[in-house]
Amino acid sequence: MGIQSVGIIGAGTMGNGIAQACAVSGLNVVMVDISDAAVQKGLATISGSLDRLIKKEKMTEAEKSAALSRIKTSTNYADFNSTQMVIEAATENYELKLKILKQLDGIVSKDTIIASNTSSISITQMAAEVSNPERFIGMHFFNPVPMMALVEIIRGLQTSDATHALVQNMAKDLGKEPITVKNAPGFVVNRILVPMINEAFFVLAEGLATPEDIDAGMKLGCNHPIGPLALADMIGLDTCLAIMEVYFKNFNDSKYRPCPLLREMVAAGYLGRKSGKGVYDYN
Repeated sequence: MGIQSVGIIGAGTMGNGIAQACAVSGLNVVMVDISDAAVQKGLATISGSLDRLIKKEKMTEAEKSAALSRIKTSTNYADFNSTQMVIEAATENYELKLKILKQLDGIVSKDTIIASNTSSISITQMAAEVSNPERFIGMHFFNPVPMMALVEIIRGLQTSDATHALVQNMAKDLGKEPITVKNAPGFVVNRILVPMINEAFFVLAEGLATPEDIDAGMKLGCNHPIGPLALADMIGLDTCLAIMEVYFKNFNDSKYRPCPLLREMVAAGYLGRKSGKGVYDYN
């Protein structure tokens, strides 16, 4: 039997998206965040997302109610004690993830699969911090989770074949298309994507074109569905910067130097859609 119950750490953009995908597919979900306000906000986001599916006639009211009934919210990791798998979807910060993993390791059973939704941090390094590291794996979803088909399954050096097979099948059960990649900074998609976004910020900083024209150029000239600057706003400029910092530190190569404009915008709190302002204004 495959995975039937999933715990999710984080009720933000990625966490609530993963929770929605799991619940809609029939899995029981426990979604945990640091405060009741945070988990209720995440649940409200899921409800609104399901309402949009109803308006598009892709879901019924009964199916929405059934999906929401499968989601339990909590602020206590102890509620993960009955889940077969826990997915960590916290902010892209190694120290924070390490703190979470050490707390989690003391609560869940030794057989519980622990996955990280990290977009750039070493799975091998994080696996080394938990007992039974063979049950640790990377499961990188893409935003918006309910709409995006791809999931990167990242094997750390310690990840067992059994863990990989279970998680790969679970991704397919969610209606996703998993690809398996080796552990390396940024894995595959973000290794290619985020340096391109970073270069778009260098182009913007040099005044070569307006944000609108940079995005239009990539959409019309490269057939991208969204321009790199608009995509940065969707991902979060802080997340883009964090990923570039990981590359710069791990590869020690100047081609991964974060653009100073990107760094300055993050320092100003211009993080993109989630803060109301990034390259573009969303207020």
